[in-house]
Amino acid sequence: MTYPFGAVVGMDDLRLALLLNAVSPAVGGVLVRGEKGTAKSTTVRALAAVLPPVDVVAGCRFACDPAAPDAECPDGPHPSDSPAVTRPARLVELPVGASEDRLVGSLDLERALTEGVKSFEPGLLAGANRGVLYVDEVNLLHDHLVDLLLDAAALGRAYVEREGVSVRHAARFLLVGTMNPEEGELRPQLLDRFGLTVEVAAPRDPDLRAEVVRRRFGYDADPAAFAAAWAESETELAVQIATARALLPRVVLSDAALRQVTSVCAAFDVDGLRADLVTARAAIAHAAWSGRTDVTEDDVRTAARLALPHRRRRNPFDAPGLDEETLEQALADSRPEDSPPDDDPTPPEGTDPTDGGPDGDGGGTPPPSGDPGKGTNTGGSEPDTQGKEPMPGDDGPTTAPRGEGGGHTDAAPAPEQAAVAPDAPFRVQRLEVPGIGAGASGRRSKARSERGRVVGSRRPEHAVTKLHLVDTVLAAAPHQRARGRSGTGLLVERTDLRQATLEGREGNLVLFVVDASGSMGARSRMAAVKGAVLSLLMDAYQRRDKVGLITFRGGEAELTLPPTWSVEAAAARLTSLPTGGRTPLAAGLLRAHETLRLERVRDPQRRPLVVLVTDGRATGARGTDSLGESRRAAALLASTGVASVVVDCESGPVRLGLAATLGAVLGAQTMRLEQLGAEQLVATVREAA
Repeated sequence: MTYPFGAVVGMDDLRLALLLNAVSPAVGGVLVRGEKGTAKSTTVRALAAVLPPVDVVAGCRFACDPAAPDAECPDGPHPSDSPAVTRPARLVELPVGASEDRLVGSLDLERALTEGVKSFEPGLLAGANRGVLYVDEVNLLHDHLVDLLLDAAALGRAYVEREGVSVRHAARFLLVGTMNPEEGELRPQLLDRFGLTVEVAAPRDPDLRAEVVRRRFGYDADPAAFAAAWAESETELAVQIATARALLPRVVLSDAALRQVTSVCAAFDVDGLRADLVTARAAIAHAAWSGRTDVTEDDVRTAARLALPHRRRRNPFDAPGLDEETLEQALADSRPEDSPPDDDPTPPEGTDPTDGGPDGDGGGTPPPSGDPGKGTNTGGSEPDTQGKEPMPGDDGPTTAPRGEGGGHTDAAPAPEQAAVAPDAPFRVQRLEVPGIGAGASGRRSKARSERGRVVGSRRPEHAVTKLHLVDTVLAAAPHQRARGRSGTGLLVERTDLRQATLEGREGNLVLFVVDASGSMGARSRMAAVKGAVLSLLMDAYQRRDKVGLITFRGGEAELTLPPTWSVEAAAARLTSLPTGGRTPLAAGLLRAHETLRLERVRDPQRRPLVVLVTDGRATGARGTDSLGESRRAAALLASTGVASVVVDCESGPVRLGLAATLGAVLGAQTMRLEQLGAEQLVATVREAA
């Protein structure tokens, strides 16, 4: 029993965005962003129950419309008098671990080669035709699957091309994706392909939270009775959707309304014209939902709030958002001089898009939840409070420490200093893990994958998904006489088939181990260090890596950010990181060793890359061999075979070379901080190994 759509408390923006797509699937779907436990999945699953039923050709696996069957349907052609059945609109869920064959469908290659039969097994895109396709945690889906998914949603057709065999079929569906931003962002070019986006968060009002709990308890106690109490509201909502769909072709987008749409999109400096098209379609759908045949300024305003936040030009670590003042100014500038502001249109009676049902829980077309207006620049809007002169406790390179250069100091630890903003990020060298991996699809290191260039073949262990045709023919050719083949042609058996071996790229776990001690804070060095690490984080974002952050200062090392896909969270933690105190370098390396040990259990195929950012100094309490401890910790980490890079942050005319010595113990590539982004020094971990 599905939780009723109207029983969802609040979530006005989400419900409106879903309903606009239900009225006009051409809007392009909805991406729902929000923290865990905010009823994202519950609301999406509830939508399918209020969608009008569909008529389909009986027995058609692709849900062809009897009134206009698909001419290219693999189950067709369907005669004009084909029997039809009426069924509810389907909700098809795409799991994160789905393969390309499961999504688009697959051909039975064995039957095609051995029997000459084209046998096609439909995928999830066929099942979702004329329904809803729901992708939970869409940001964790492989990039090539997201590409296929969004291409099908935009074109309304799915294509399967395999070894000269082509299948295509209709794939018109309402696409809904949900994601938790803490687990990583979608790439901007994929984010742009979703029509609308909504930010959701749990209500902060205790009364609203209490109502959520009360309704959930009522549903859990007796789902059937709870659904029955909301049945009338659900029926009315289904009728409103059907009415709006019928009205949609008659809605007129005037030249003045179109000028407002384009003016708003230009004001937010969006790339391309997809934003204009989506905003216009959403405005038309909103007018139809409100029972009007003319698009008004309020329709444009509502559409822009849903269609533009994720499309405005921003840095990779900026949060999506929309500046309300810019929106209102753009609408005012494009408004005809003789036209009054349309700030409070009154929708026709009975067309409230967020009708809460029996309890009257909804209320009109709402403004966006929260305050998405100002995008937050985590890259460093905080003023630089770090001076240019040496700070107290500076153990810089011009003062040689006792012992082997930094092994021990009697001086008091440097006091904690305020966090400094990072320098501007830059494009860094590609750092690569040596060898061939088999991890999740990405853009950093070489790996065996389902996508990439063909580098060989092997005997298939299961069904053949990518046939190596040449090697299959070569394997079958010597056996033709023994198989009684005397004429032309080739007799192929199951044992002759060869699976193509592909080499692509994988994403890695990039674990940053950052020295935040007093020596790193000297002469504003930490600003440059943070800028370099931020640049590496941007690189990890673009290469689809998992990232973690360990910092060490004072008397301990801290796992500031456990391994995650959210490089935005790492950037935020890095920006607010204070400096000061002694340098427990050994503790930082040991914490990295333990973090990687646990991560191998959770994600054994993802290969790690440790990026140690330090000047190589190691200081501790009196009587300790801090430098020796750090080298023993480095040897322990190196014994696990992990690939490492040491970024040497030592500066000044006199350099002790401690970071390079540590890099040699780690078996790592060592580069100076100022060399990290140099174009002429294209070096990789492979070359160092």
